[in-house]
Amino acid sequence: MMKPSTIKSLGLGVGLVGLGVVFALSVSSSMVLSLATQASIFAIFALGVGVLLRQNGMVSFGHAAFYGVAGYAVALLVGKGFSAEAALLISVLGMAVFAALLGLSIVRVPGIAFGMLTLAIGQMFFQLASTSRGLTGGADGMYVDWPATLFGFSVNSLLKQDNLFILCWTLLVILATLVSLIVASRFGHITAAIRDNEERARFIGIKTLLPRVAIFTLSATITSIAGLLSVFHTGFISPESLHWSVSGSALMMVIVGGYRNTWGPAIGAMVFFLTRDLVGDYAQHWLAIFGVALIVVIVFSPEGISGLVQRLRRSSRTIKSGV
Repeated sequence: MMKPSTIKSLGLGVGLVGLGVVFALSVSSSMVLSLATQASIFAIFALGVGVLLRQNGMVSFGHAAFYGVAGYAVALLVGKGFSAEAALLISVLGMAVFAALLGLSIVRVPGIAFGMLTLAIGQMFFQLASTSRGLTGGADGMYVDWPATLFGFSVNSLLKQDNLFILCWTLLVILATLVSLIVASRFGHITAAIRDNEERARFIGIKTLLPRVAIFTLSATITSIAGLLSVFHTGFISPESLHWSVSGSALMMVIVGGYRNTWGPAIGAMVFFLTRDLVGDYAQHWLAIFGVALIVVIVFSPEGISGLVQRLRRSSRTIKSGV
């Protein structure tokens, strides 16, 4: 029998998928739907960064490596004659295996050194993609020639703005629900205990390395799925997808939305894209405005927007119970 918290998470997920379908069917503007699709893709990216920060307490400046390499992997495999379905599955599994092997080494590195190491790894892949012109197209990037069908569905139909948004939004909800269930599980409590005090966790008999590697692998795999969705959306991949600034943008989304809440990073991504679209029309340096908003959030609500909302809800309940 499922726990009430599990039923609640699954119910919320179903409701959010339905909300996304209603939104896609009620919005006629292709520009709005395209913006929402991009926001959903980056929300998945931010979700991957956020789960690493929440469960391992680690800040990564190089997660764009998983985002971009997954895109290059599927582009190269399709170009070599692999079926698109096989290319997508191999790319996801390949990134998971790569992340697990990499995690065995780098999760041992503490604090800021971990962040600098991930930054170096990410920039290494950026340089490789930029200079390997014969393989990756160099700075010009690569186009992906998608087949007529994908997993039995027409690619032209999937690439329609409303259908593509529903696809990306549904995957976001599924992954966020999966993360929430993992966080609430015994494994999630173990990784949280390791994050809070690794030495004490070892003292009570918890093996700390593999749980940290598992979270790192989960984080990288989620980010790689965002990379595959981005390539499917645009049909193009370039070294810019591997640049540290992409990782930095995702990290800003996590901080603004709040990493302590599962949906916090996704909220931060939505705010980021709304700011870029709305403010960018009137201000050339819209990113500076977002940076000011980031500072305000850090100073006045370190838990991010999601934390602020939860705090306001608790205050409202307290006032009502007092009345």
